[in-house]
Amino acid sequence: MAVILDALMTILYTALDVLPIVLFIFGFQILILRKPLPHFPRLLAGLGFVIIGLGLFLIGLEMALFPLGREMAAQLTSPESLVGEVGDWQAYVWVYVFALAIGFATTIAEPALLAVSMKANDVSGGAISVWGLRVAVALGVAVGVALGTYRIITGLPLHYFIMVGYVVVVIQTIWAPKLIIPLAYDSGGVTTSTVTVPLITALGLGLAETIPGRSPLLDGFGLVAFASLFPIIAVLTYAQLTRYLENRGAKRRKEKDRDESGLLEES
Repeated sequence: MAVILDALMTILYTALDVLPIVLFIFGFQILILRKPLPHFPRLLAGLGFVIIGLGLFLIGLEMALFPLGREMAAQLTSPESLVGEVGDWQAYVWVYVFALAIGFATTIAEPALLAVSMKANDVSGGAISVWGLRVAVALGVAVGVALGTYRIITGLPLHYFIMVGYVVVVIQTIWAPKLIIPLAYDSGGVTTSTVTVPLITALGLGLAETIPGRSPLLDGFGLVAFASLFPIIAVLTYAQLTRYLENRGAKRRKEKDRDESGLLEES
């Protein structure tokens, strides 16, 4: 009974949070645009489903994802799981492996990334592969989350990592194909969505709570910043490697055609 009451209260609070947005949109439509809302009953039904879905999602976070992340962090940092002494960053090998795996898996399952990849494939006429973009972004998130866990374990300042990362992004932006730059920057945003953020946030907080000398508030947060930054680097790198391989293939074909034409002239 208590679970049902908590669920109803969560949905009610979600409705109150969504209410200002709804009032603004409806008010702008009626008072500024002065046009009736099309399919009003269907809009209300959809709004109700959105509120219920958001409420159930928040309940799922509190009951499953957040406890799961903390439990995994506690198990991975227990003395039985370490390959060295407590406090030595090299002893937390399984934490880095888990961070790589969870970053990759959650990003591949991210609905927002799938939608952006499919749209990019359609707009580019197939030049941008759906799976190529998804894997590139997932690898970026995986490396970013693993590096973020290393920062939490060592206690190094967050801003140093972010500053260096954005310097790399700026340098890559200068040399990357211009058509891929907007998509690369958007890829950093679509990864920080419904599936990825709860798990990696719970992992960061769990690590900060279980590692001696770490503050959950000071050290536990920041993984989302890594998950937003490194996909940009990964997509830009993916585009640069693709262009390099295409240019190399074109050069080889040109040299092959030249050799064949030379043989024909000699014969």
